[in-house]
This record gives sequence, C-alpha cells and structure tokens, in this order.
Amino acid sequence: MNSKLLNDAREIIDNAIKDVLPEGAVKEALNRDDFKKMTATGKIIIASIGKAAWRMAKAASEILGDNISGAVITKYEHSMGEIKGLEIFEAGHPVLDTNTINGTKALLKHVENLTADDTVLFLVSGGGSALFELPAEGVTLTDMMSITNQLLACGADIVEINTIRKHLSGVKGGHFAKLCSPAKVYMVVLSDVLGDRLDSIASGPAWPDNSTSEEALKIVEKYSLDVKPELLKVLERETPKNLDNVTAVITGSVTALCEAVMRLAREKNYTPLLLTTELTCEAREAGALMGSIAKEVIKSGNPIKKPCAIIAGGETVVHLTGKGLGGRNQEFALSAAHNISGLNNVVIASLGSDGTDGPTDAAGGIVDGETEAKLNNAAINIPEILKNNDAYNALKAANALLVTGPTGTNVNDVAFALIGE
Repeated sequence: MNSKLLNDAREIIDNAIKDVLPEGAVKEALNRDDFKKMTATGKIIIASIGKAAWRMAKAASEILGDNISGAVITKYEHSMGEIKGLEIFEAGHPVLDTNTINGTKALLKHVENLTADDTVLFLVSGGGSALFELPAEGVTLTDMMSITNQLLACGADIVEINTIRKHLSGVKGGHFAKLCSPAKVYMVVLSDVLGDRLDSIASGPAWPDNSTSEEALKIVEKYSLDVKPELLKVLERETPKNLDNVTAVITGSVTALCEAVMRLAREKNYTPLLLTTELTCEAREAGALMGSIAKEVIKSGNPIKKPCAIIAGGETVVHLTGKGLGGRNQEFALSAAHNISGLNNVVIASLGSDGTDGPTDAAGGIVDGETEAKLNNAAINIPEILKNNDAYNALKAANALLVTGPTGTNVNDVAFALIGE
C-alpha cells in the first residue's frame, strides 16, 4: 500500500469538503445589495430545505439576528440543534415519508398571509426534492413513495425524477413561489444538479418550470412505471411557467468542488486534470474508465505525466440487478479497484459530498492496487459483487469505505485518481 498517496487523498477529500460548506456562501449572498434592499421593510421568513438546510439556516440566523421566523426541513441526523425562531424538522431521503409532509405543512403555515413588503428567504440544497413535499390534489404519500422508488430502481437521472415529482406536487415546479405571493422570494441555492438548472434543483419550488406534462408522461412510458390511471390525469396538469416574485442566487456547485480538489492536488505537487463536471454514466463503467486512464498514465504518460490527479465530478447512476448494499460512489470505487489491481502508485476515491452514498453510512470508497487482492483472499469476487450491487460489504471487508458522516453540504459527487511517481 502506498501510504503517502492514501494520506494525500484523504487530506484532499477533507479539505475539499470544507471548501464547499454552505456557511460562507450564505453569508456572502445575504450581504448583497439586492437582498438588503429587498428586506429593508417587512418580515423575513426563513424556509430552508435540503441536506444542508440546517447549516444554511444557522448561517442566515447569525446575520439576521432575532428578526426571523420560519422552518427548516433536513434529512434525519443532519440537524445540529435548535435555531432561535425556527422550527426544525427531519424527514426521509431519498424517499419521502410522513415527516416530510408534516414539515412541509408547518413550513407553509409560515408563508400564509404575507404582504408585498415581506420576504421569504428560501434556502435550497440537494435533497430538497424528497424533503419538501405536499402531494397535489388527487395524489397520496403512498403514490409519491411508490413512484420515487421505481424511478430510483430503474436508473432514471435526477432531471427525469424531478420532472415526475414536479407534476405530482403541490409545492414543486414553481408552486411554492405562488403560495408565497405577494411576498418576495429570495432564493439562495446550493446546487446538486448538473448544469445548475434552477427548475431542477429540489424540483424547482420557486422557479418557472421548463418541463412539461408531455415530458412527464414520456418518462412514465420510457421506464414502464406502474402508475394508476388517476395519476396519469394529474401528470397532465401543467406547472407554473412564469413567476414575477423570485430572485435567485447560486452559491455552490460540483464545479466549485472539483476546483477545490484541483487546487488541493496542485498544492501537494500533483498536476491536476479535470475530465468533466457532468459525469452521468453508469457508476461501475465510470469507475472502470478511471482505472483505465490511470493505467494509461503509468504506461505511456498520456493524457498527463505523473505525478498527477485525474478528476471527475457529477452524479453517476446505478441499475439495480441484485439485493446487496451500496451506492453509486461505492460501485465506482470497487469497479476502479478491479482495473488498477497490482499497481502500487495509484489511489482512486469516489464520494458523495453530503457524506452519504445510497442507503449506507459511507460517503463512498477509496481503493488502491491492493484492494482486489485483499478481497480475493477473502473469497470475494468483484464482478460478482457488482452484479449483486453489494459494494458496501466488499469495500468494508477491504477497509476501503470512505466514512465522513453528514457533511452539511451537497454539491453532487467527485471522484479522482492520484498517481504517484
């Protein structure tokens, strides 16, 4: 094992996550002149949703002081305590639950009967689609959970998932901004959607919706979703296409995360090469590709000379074919381990910036040229494990899980290979 490469990789991960924590970005947004002018009169209501909701709301409360009220809805175990003036709710993710509905109803109470002088400070981060929800008329919580589970299992991408959610929701796809009217909405966004599409981040509760009912119905057909006939009628309803009470500021994204990894790698004397910030393919294929690129660097010095860092950001997908435990970053790492087996100067890591990968307590995986040998000695075969989607248990057996705990941010995933001399 190359301990220097492994230690460097772990330090890069820790410091890159610190670079994209939301506190600084929120404080910068609230010091903008447009926010100060907007909130010169009237009440300020905080509505904070997503995996980073608590941190974003806490940062806002430290700037705004006691002149606030509102609610925070975040994922289980992502709250860090009370925030004066705000109700705190924890709920299910990636599949919504009854606490999602309860938290959303409580938040909506805070935006009732507002005036044109009032401002809703809408703090949005990844995970908001599952955590902020009130089904549209004619839709039940069971309906929403069933469709979400089907979309996740079939490998639908985040834009497709959110298109369906928006058309079954009473708060997404611009509906929340309508409910806040005539109050102004100042939206501060930590983006977890590739391309930073405001109508897709958290399913666009306060942004005009670019998706159509026709697109939603095509997604149902594409994945052969089991949808009741009455829900098809709901999907035919259009979402708001024009909103005049919203100002939006994007404060962080996977691009910023990749830039942090590049900077930190350079500081450790690895020449960085960014492949993409829009990685969207099958996780195990992306991992195999990263491993192949590392082998090519060692073999020929292409596409970059060592020592170097090869970096990719985005959000891969997993098609479930087995009943094991894992997530997309763990499958990426395990697949990469298969391709770099036997090499002593490569470490590959893949992680979710929020600290959770799939339904596990790990953020992802970190592997080297010895990982596959360790698994073989334990009678664990990587291709078979990947067929069963059981990357978590394989990486655990190799002591190759990345466990960070909830980070308080969520700006997609990053993967990188460190290649030494």
